[in-house]
Amino acid sequence: MSTPKSLSRSSSSTVSATTIVSSLLTVQTSGRGFTDLTAEIAKFVREARAREGGVTLFIRHTSASLTIQENADPSVLNDLITALGRLAPENGGWTHDTEGPDDMPAHIKTMLTASSLQIPVLNGELALGTWQAIYLIEHRSRSHRREIVLQFIGAGA
Repeated sequence: MSTPKSLSRSSSSTVSATTIVSSLLTVQTSGRGFTDLTAEIAKFVREARAREGGVTLFIRHTSASLTIQENADPSVLNDLITALGRLAPENGGWTHDTEGPDDMPAHIKTMLTASSLQIPVLNGELALGTWQAIYLIEHRSRSHRREIVLQFIGAGA
């Protein structure tokens, strides 16, 4: 095990979590692919008058998921869809096919990704990195109406 050459950390801040704000975000997807939710989540944080704390996103489905990924080069998202398709192909010999050949692969892809995310809020802003965005991933071929529970817990302005 090696020791890092340089470490630094800002001083800690302490706030009392006196605010809980919840909302339900409904998204109509257009089929398999990524939907950028970043601006809508930032709007929720502003409307919640969030100052310090965390925002949680929870998707109420088992065939779509959430992720934080690169927002600069669209080929990253295309490659991720390709990779998920290789990991859980429609012709994988699945026994669960009640809702079509894309259903079981969608469940597997959701299991491999995330159904919830937690993002820190610092000074009233999402603490995302420069090239990070928040995405809903639709794993089904056709469009679906998806619901995401949003909740901020922390200190308000």
